Amino acid sequence: MSPRRAHQDLVRALLDRHGRTYAAEAGIRLRDTPQPLYQLLVLADLLGARIRASVAVAAARALFDAGLGTPRRMADAPWRQRVEALGAGGYRRYDESTATRLGDGARLLLDRYGGDLRRMREAADGDLGALRGALQELPGVGLAGSGIFVREVQGVWPEFAPYLDAKALQGARRLGLPEDPDRLRRLVPAAETAALASALVRAALDRSVAEEVRERAGQFA
Repeated sequence: MSPRRAHQDLVRALLDRHGRTYAAEAGIRLRDTPQPLYQLLVLADLLGARIRASVAVAAARALFDAGLGTPRRMADAPWRQRVEALGAGGYRRYDESTATRLGDGARLLLDRYGGDLRRMREAADGDLGALRGALQELPGVGLAGSGIFVREVQGVWPEFAPYLDAKALQGARRLGLPEDPDRLRRLVPAAETAALASALVRAALDRSVAEEVRERAGQFA
């Protein structure tokens, strides 16, 4: 079997089992409109902390279920409401500080971009560094959060694709896949790049994922 065919089988097995973006897992129907983009930003903020991804996803769902899925509603909500929603999602370690920065970040987003992240995209004009820099000006997003946002949004903002961050490339290495983003992208349709990135992150975070995928890929041979 050629190396490319082996890589394709691995990617097929990976996407079959774990090809779901974190946005989809959090119930976000991602498209290029203000509300889902803001919800992705909230999720990226939560995922960027030193806490399990499953807890961050659950906390994002709890915030949205509490009606805090737009920057205006997040900014206007009492601090205690944000704390309680985060707690309901199991995000208790950083709930009070996170509740503060989510409110501050929503207000800054409203003041600077009218609550619409598409304006940030326009200002970045396809420059990845400019986009990540603008994201990091929002309280709490940071280096990790900005990378997570780009990794997930590339499906609807294709000018930033392929974006596979260090964690995704760590997953590729664990699976024996190429560690070059362009080579990885050529293994899937362009529309699946974000799903591939998320699946690779899961392989990086959980060794058993990589073992399962290799076993399943062997069944395709």
